[in-house]
Amino acid sequence: MGPPCHLAFIGNGGIQARYGIRLVAGVMGRVMAKSKGTEVPKAQGEPKASGAGMAQRRGWQRWRTTIVAVIAVGAVFGVSGVIGAYVRSGDKTKVSKPSGIASGAPSIYGIPVHPTVPVTMTVYEDLRSPVSKEFAKSYAKTLTSLLDSGQVEIAYHMVTSSDSTYGGDGSAMAANAAACADDQGKDYFSKFVDELWAHQPSDPSKDRFGSTDYLVKLGRKVKGMAAATFEPCVQTKMHQGWVTASQKDYVKSGYGDLPVIVINGTTYTPSKDKLTPQKLTELVRKAADYAVAHPSASPSASS
Repeated sequence: MGPPCHLAFIGNGGIQARYGIRLVAGVMGRVMAKSKGTEVPKAQGEPKASGAGMAQRRGWQRWRTTIVAVIAVGAVFGVSGVIGAYVRSGDKTKVSKPSGIASGAPSIYGIPVHPTVPVTMTVYEDLRSPVSKEFAKSYAKTLTSLLDSGQVEIAYHMVTSSDSTYGGDGSAMAANAAACADDQGKDYFSKFVDELWAHQPSDPSKDRFGSTDYLVKLGRKVKGMAAATFEPCVQTKMHQGWVTASQKDYVKSGYGDLPVIVINGTTYTPSKDKLTPQKLTELVRKAADYAVAHPSASPSASS
């Protein structure tokens, strides 16, 4: 008998597998018993051709039952394995960061997109907030151009303040789903967030993102993303602890209303600083020039 934590796992996902094995083993036993049973002697004069045909049919039926039983064993192990893995991972208090955040990153709360140097920019956004959506729409081309320039790494910090403002938990659940998309690698985080912006309710009080089924449906729109790993991650809220910690970090920073941009440690608020796409590009260029002239100064993801 294994250690206590092993027993706890057996008590959840694993117990289904054990019961499934017993059930299928019982079916297999009956099948084998039938296949090895005493053969009923044929009556004298019984046509050989007919008897041979019946024997072939009975043989095929036994093999068909055996094949079904074997497939059932595979299904039990497959389902139990996937569910068990995500049940163990889906701890709402555990800070399980998305795999796209490197272990040596300046902050474990910013999801990096196209990490480069010498400038690090952090964009704080709330996936349920209309203001964040408007910023993302207005600055999309500028942010893409900055990434393509090779001068900047952009990290997206998930904020969930709109849940407190409008009620529900759609912002937190959308942030968790975005983190699940980031686990997939490539550009799946950005593509999934684009789907969230496109389907964000015009009325923020309508908590559409509070449904895991709806988030899973949006994930299926992202071509190439593996549903077998993305969907259980969303359904078990695997990154919920990380989302909660990310929001606490934002509140602690005292940045105030969204959107907020931090460039190598300097904070900018578009409304207060009269920021425009052109001005943002110029700020990044100046930060890059300064970083090249002062190589010892390391970029920071947050102030």
